[in-house]
Amino acid sequence: MHHMRRDELAAITRLRGPQRRAFGQTRPALADRSARIAVVHDWCPNFRGGERVLARICKLFPNAEVFTLFDFLPNDIKEQYFHDVAFHSSAANQLPMVQKYYRSLFFLCPFLIEQFDVTGYDAVISSSAAFARGVLTRPDQPHLCYVHSPIRYAWDEQFSYLAQGRLGFGPKGLLFRYMLHNLRTWDTRTAHGPDLMLANSSYVRSRIQRIYGRQAQVVFPPVALDELEFIACKDDYYVTASFLAPYKRTDLVIRAFNDMPSRRLVVVGEGQQSQSLRGMASSNVSFTGYLPRQEYVRTVASAKAMVFAGCEDFGIALAEAQACGTPLIVFGRGGARDIVQPFGEAEHPTGILFGSQSVESLKEAIHVFEQNQPAIKSQACRSNADRFSEDRFDLAILKALAMAQAAHVRR
Repeated sequence: MHHMRRDELAAITRLRGPQRRAFGQTRPALADRSARIAVVHDWCPNFRGGERVLARICKLFPNAEVFTLFDFLPNDIKEQYFHDVAFHSSAANQLPMVQKYYRSLFFLCPFLIEQFDVTGYDAVISSSAAFARGVLTRPDQPHLCYVHSPIRYAWDEQFSYLAQGRLGFGPKGLLFRYMLHNLRTWDTRTAHGPDLMLANSSYVRSRIQRIYGRQAQVVFPPVALDELEFIACKDDYYVTASFLAPYKRTDLVIRAFNDMPSRRLVVVGEGQQSQSLRGMASSNVSFTGYLPRQEYVRTVASAKAMVFAGCEDFGIALAEAQACGTPLIVFGRGGARDIVQPFGEAEHPTGILFGSQSVESLKEAIHVFEQNQPAIKSQACRSNADRFSEDRFDLAILKALAMAQAAHVRR
């Protein structure tokens, strides 16, 4: 798609939306960027994909303030990405050593999110993968919800999470299942609070429709293309990069490369599986741990391809790899289907999709990639990433908030 120049975008966003357009005017109404916006985000444990979306929304609305259950962002990140943005956290944020166990407080989070008073703001934008959408708003207050995902562990991935936690049907397992049941009840009750829902991928849009019975427009997360180095001449290694959690399936990638000792794999990231993954890896698999942004970009940009075996709601790391000119070899379910232009289907392919989360399926995908590597060009990957630009995201948010505002005007 064609993107507006930054100066043109700035000029038209001075409109105070929702305004009635003059006869013959073709531009849609856009929200007022100077409005006081309450941006409600589940929690900020670190600066990952969801927090990048949050930062972009705050940059788009200079008078925005953030409401989040838990705020553990370091000061240097706040200075760089949230300069002069006020943060409001829940009372639970002050609990001793809460950073170690905040996820276990999920059963309290619906109550905690309802304690934020956002009724004095012009509009509310919730950035929600779980609880933010349930914030209490005025009946006449526009509420736009950007959905990263319905609550994964309360809905279709409940059994996977329970299995990972070894929670069967003993007393503890039954208690967790009952709390998740209550969470589903609350989640369903609050699903119709926002005036408008946006989904970060086609996959999430389908989950919203199935779980909540609501329609949502797909707006891809913003990728900071200007920050990402394009490298056409690649090194001779593969890379996988993520938070090292079970659902990311980094274990599957490592097991596949254990079976291919002539190929090098670099694993970027830290997480709860760091120690166990290091213990299972062969000598051709190396770990970098957490990397500073510039070093991370260079590592991804220099790789022969990025390999990922999890099912992501979107997968901003995958989109960033494309912007670096790096092909993808990824599991073909979830947000990856919105990102990859698949070999064998697209005129200008940017990667390989494999069909099952198995070592053999991944190994076969790597073989197909190596046999057809000249057909997957770095420039095609970079061009593909233009669909995820920040300007495109900004314009979509301004239009969507104006639509939410217009809904209240019509009432």
